[in-house]
Amino acid sequence: MTPLIHRWLLAGTPIVPFNPNSGAVPGSGPLETLTNGIGWWALVASLVGLVLGAAAWALGSHTNNYQYSSAGRRAVVVSAMAALVIGAAPVVINFLFSQGRLF
Repeated sequence: MTPLIHRWLLAGTPIVPFNPNSGAVPGSGPLETLTNGIGWWALVASLVGLVLGAAAWALGSHTNNYQYSSAGRRAVVVSAMAALVIGAAPVVINFLFSQGRLF
């Protein structure tokens, strides 16, 4: 084993430190604003998909059209799951990053 790897295994400290800092890069403010804007548009698209899916589901059910009913139901579920993933994305990313720092 090389001395560098041996020292890292014994000391338990990383050889290359990694500390994300948004202030360290120029232009990080607009990038965060852009990310928030994209998240907002994605939530609006999820809302539109949910409303249109619910309308198709209801219309398909009332007219006994199985295909419209099924497509509407699928649109409602996909739109709801998309909103869930969009809302949970920052928490999931932060959790996975903090778990990765433990290794």
